Amino acid sequence: MDKADPIANQLAVEELEKLQESLPHWTVDATGDASKLTRRFTFKNFSEALAFTNKVGEVAEAADHHPLISLTWGEARVDWWSHSAGGITQNDVNMAKETDRIFAAD
Repeated sequence: MDKADPIANQLAVEELEKLQESLPHWTVDATGDASKLTRRFTFKNFSEALAFTNKVGEVAEAADHHPLISLTWGEARVDWWSHSAGGITQNDVNMAKETDRIFAAD
């Protein structure tokens, strides 16, 4: 995406602070090289966590925007950020909301 595209631009601190309203279950992880939106999702077992991970993967592939997903028994952690922008963009916010929709539908 073009750097002039607002979806590709890293969100300002003020915008990140407002995220709590629209993404109450997500946190901003500012450790490391870039800030990330992160959330842990819990499930009854590994199979449910894996099915959720696969659904998120399908949406990510269709959007050509891929998160870091950590999967273990009964839990999946999803981190969204944009490498090209060096942090969280509007696209990451949109994908986090889509991830929440997938979780709510299960």
